[in-house]
This record gives sequence, C-alpha cells and structure tokens, in this order.
Amino acid sequence: MNHYGFVKVAAGVPPVKAADCAYNAAQLEELISLAAAEGARAAVFPELCLTGYTCGDLFSKPLLADAAERVLGALLRRTESTDVVFIVGLPVRAGAALLNAAAVCYRGEILGVVPKTYLPNYREFYEARWFTSSLEWGGGEVELCGQTVPAGTDLLFEASGMKFGVEICEDLWAVVPPSSRAALQGADVIFNLSASNALAGKHGYVRDLVAQQSARCLCGYVYASCGFGESTTDVVFSGNALIYENGTPLAFSERFSMQGQLVCGEIDVERLRNDRAVSTTFRSDAAYEASEPYELIESGQSPAPVLTLSRFVSPTPFVPKGSVLNENCQEIFNIQVSGLATRLLHAHIQTVTLGISGGLDSTLALLVCAKTFDKLGLARKNIIGVTMPGFGTTDRTYQNALSLMKSLGITMREVDIKKACRQHFADIGHNEKNKDVTYENTQARERTQILMDIANQMGGIVVGTGDLSELALGWATYNGDHMSMYGVNAGVPKTLVRSLVAWAAAHETGKKTQAVLNDVLDTPISPELLPADDKGRIAQKTEDLVGPYELHDFFLYYFLRCGFGPAKIYFLAKHAFGKKFTAAVIKKWLKVFFRRFFAQQFKRSCLPDGPKVGSVALSPRGDWRMPSDASAEVWLAESENLR
Repeated sequence: MNHYGFVKVAAGVPPVKAADCAYNAAQLEELISLAAAEGARAAVFPELCLTGYTCGDLFSKPLLADAAERVLGALLRRTESTDVVFIVGLPVRAGAALLNAAAVCYRGEILGVVPKTYLPNYREFYEARWFTSSLEWGGGEVELCGQTVPAGTDLLFEASGMKFGVEICEDLWAVVPPSSRAALQGADVIFNLSASNALAGKHGYVRDLVAQQSARCLCGYVYASCGFGESTTDVVFSGNALIYENGTPLAFSERFSMQGQLVCGEIDVERLRNDRAVSTTFRSDAAYEASEPYELIESGQSPAPVLTLSRFVSPTPFVPKGSVLNENCQEIFNIQVSGLATRLLHAHIQTVTLGISGGLDSTLALLVCAKTFDKLGLARKNIIGVTMPGFGTTDRTYQNALSLMKSLGITMREVDIKKACRQHFADIGHNEKNKDVTYENTQARERTQILMDIANQMGGIVVGTGDLSELALGWATYNGDHMSMYGVNAGVPKTLVRSLVAWAAAHETGKKTQAVLNDVLDTPISPELLPADDKGRIAQKTEDLVGPYELHDFFLYYFLRCGFGPAKIYFLAKHAFGKKFTAAVIKKWLKVFFRRFFAQQFKRSCLPDGPKVGSVALSPRGDWRMPSDASAEVWLAESENLR
C-alpha cells in the first residue's frame, strides 16, 4: 500500500441546537474544513447531528426532516471542493418509514445511506417511537437531496485506499454488532455515529466496548458521540470522540467541552490487513460471510501521503509504559516460572544447572529458577550455578556472579575454562594469539560441555539463558550457548530482559540481591570472550558489534509481528527514536538486522524448548518457520535504497 499504509481519519463533536438544522450544518462545515486542514481523509460526526438527537416528537413532523435534507444539500454544495469523505447523521424518509441514518458524502455527492439497525426503546430511550429499524425496512434506495442513493446496512465504502463500514450508536451494543459483519466483508475501518448520554461509570464502559470491538474485528474504529447543545431536559451528553486501532487507543477528545472538537489519528491499514491475513479464525469467518457480499461503493478519493505521524510509536514495543509494565513483568515472570516448573515435574527432575556470567540473561534465568524451586517446594541448593571464568571475564561480572548466587542461596560451583581451552587450541592447532571466531566459540562450547556434564552428574537438566534478540540475530554459538534442555528466556527480547530484572529487583528480592541486580543492570552487555582492556574493563561490547538492541528489538517486532518491510520499519523508527539515532544509523543497523536474521535461521531451526511470553516468538515448532537457505536479497535491496 502507498504511503506506508496509513490513512488519517477524524472524529468530530460539533455544538448543536436542537431542531436548528441551519446552525448545526454551519458547525459541521467548520469541522469538515478543519478536518481537511489537518489532512484527514474521512471524518465522522454524531448521530442525528444535523437535527440534534434530542428533538423528541419533533422527529414525527415532516418539517424537521425537510429542513435536515435541505441543509445537507447546501452543505454538499459548499464542500464540493473539499477532499474529505464525511459522515453525518440525519433522519431520512424511505417511503412511509423514517430512518435514523448516516449519510456518507464526498465532493457534493451522497455515496450511500446506512440506517440504524437496533433502536433502543428502554429506560431513557424511545427511538422506536419515531424511527423504523433497518431490519423492518429492509434496504434499497432512497431519494435524498435530489439524488437516488443506495441505502442499507450491507454497504461498504472505499476511500483513500481503505474500505470502511458504518454503524450507529446502539448497533455497537448489540450481541452481534453490524460492524462485525462489515469487518468480515472487508471493512478496514468502522465509523460510528453515536448519541450516548453521560452516566456515572459509563464512559469507561464505552471506551472498553470500542476497544474490544476494534480488537475483535481487527479494525480501526472511529467513534463520535454528541455533546454540548443537546437538550438536557432529562439526560446530559458529554461529547466523546474516540479513535482505536485493534484495541489500541490513538486519540480522545475532551469531554464536557462547550466548544466544537475534532480529533485525528492515523490508522495503519496495512498492519490491520496483515493481522487478518495471519488470523485463520478471521479468514474462516470472512469466507463464511462472503457468501452474501456487501455492495462496495467507491468514492474515487486517492490515497494521500502520510509523512508525519501524530500517533505515538514506542521505541520499545516489547516494553509497555506506565503502570502496565509492572503487571506485564509479573505475568511474564510467572509464565517463565510455570513453564520451567511443568518441565521439571514432567521429567521428574529436582535439580537444574545453569551458567552464571554476571550478565543480564543469566541473571534473569537464575531468578526464574529460584522462584520455580520455591513454588515447587524444592531447596534452592538444588540449583547448581556455575561460573566459568574465561579469557574475557572481568572482575566486575565475576564478583556479581558470585554475589548473586550467594544471596539467592543456591549451590555455587566454579570451573575455570582457560586451561581446557588452551588444551583444545593445542589439539586442533590453533594459535591462541589469533582471537578469531574459533577462539571465541571454543570458550562458549567448553562452557556448554561443562554445564551438560554437571547436569548429568546431578541427574538434572541445563537451563538455557539466551534471549529472543540473540536468537533473532544469531548472536549465539551453535551447539554452545545456543543449546540447553529448556530455554526460559527464549521468548524474552533483550529490552524486556532488562525490564524484568529491574522489576525483580524491586519486587522479588531482598536488599542484598537487589544491590547486585542493580549493578548487573549497569554493566555493558558482552559475551566476554575477548580479553579485558588494560584497566580490566569489558573490551567486547555486543552493541558495538551488532548494533543497539533497542533498535534490533524494534526491527524484530515490526518485521515479525506486523509483517512490515524495511521501508516502513525505517519510517516508523525515525519517528519513534527522534534525535536519539540519526537516519543513517537506523539504516546501517537495519541492514545488519536483515542480513543476520536471514543468515542465522539455521540456529533457530533447532532451538530447545522454551516458553512463548508475548506476541513474537521464533520457535520452529510455533511462530516462525523459515527455510535456512532463504534469500534476504529483496529485503536488503529495499534497505539499501532507503533515504
């Protein structure tokens, strides 16, 4: 899709006067002009906004419907040159029936009319007193503003490269909302014209309702509900404009405002379509609905470029912000613990062995093991933590490894690997001064052999410590740290590992362990396979070699979870990271990401078991199946041409 797949939409809440159609049309015209100025391609306004929702028995008087039709005709003429599809609510006559309807308008034409299906007639609502439901009317055509217009609930519209459907207020509250069928018929976005009065606790429910429907239908949902100026004889309308995308909020209006309001947001239609293509449940339902196809009405509106975004794009998509972070960290930690506990019980195992380096990954794995053993009622002494100093081990990480194992009360073992590695160098005729991949991988494989053999001694299993980001980049030694009996971190990307360790430091450990964890968090990420510098500091920093994990996790999320190519990922990354990384830096590491991701698939094809904790995983038995010899040429070519 052109323009990165984004379509800018708007929801407006104009001030109204009950039964003053000319005034109401003037307010709508202002907001339509504002929508055009903001670059919106489509805008929705509240239910019956041309007349006001609270006209009561005046709806049964022909003069009101005549006035609404007359001012709509004038509004169409005044907006003929405005490149915005707008959707307004008004009463529409259809023979003997009066419909509570939405008129979809563009450049002087009414593209179609969608009548309301479910008319509330309980408590404070009396719509069936004046209007006819679409279920009773049946659909067809109506005469409106001198135009013969298709009308019905089985209409879809096309504008700016998206398909959209329309429903009205109570329709959303139905057991099976019309928007569900419209989405299955191909609607990427649903526009809802509403008149929902304000009640204590209702606003949160409405937001949840819109969020859930947009998530269930894998669609964008744009909602506009009436506000200031409606009659307050018995109820009050707060004015409510909401834009959601697949359960995620994009924009909200200020409620109880006495001024007209317009909120805009960019809906990522490409992402929604990718989600639908992946979901076999959605595809199955869509195939069923396709037996009764809706009529598609094309507006002729061309897609417009979306070069900047008003929506927030998180630079850390795997790490939620705010209060949700603690909740998510606890949930993920519990998933890891539960996965390991189940594996131990199934295998009748009461001991585990893992390497403790003093780095982030092994620290998280050890915390998971400790919690698992507590949950199973097993002694922590049955956890065998092994520190294995090598040529690049620094005193800082070594001391942190010892302190962490001691504070958690596990069994500590130390095996210095330098002598064994030198013997291996001699055996294969490798010069130790040549600090190449053989030099590095010898250490990784020696450590893995030690862990496996100690696990055999103890009748236990080796718990792997490698994380999702390392699996994506292939930053693991094949049949070295790549291998274990159960990889508790396999579904956790590096940016989230850091958050989980920080969360555990605050919620799951005592002060002594917390102090160690805080220093681990401050330590540069490194495999420590090359000697330290002359001051004993880490010389081999992973992010200097493969790039910032913050960027790679961003690339991984949008490549796997959303299916995006390099151009769109690059566009989003520039927006998300702002001045933190230049465009040139983003492009450099994006090329590295795709080159490594494709080249290192063979390591992912034979991964040990490990729990999935989020929406992205790389298990060959689950989320990701890719030939190890797949070519990256298409992705690299697009990456090379980025500007």
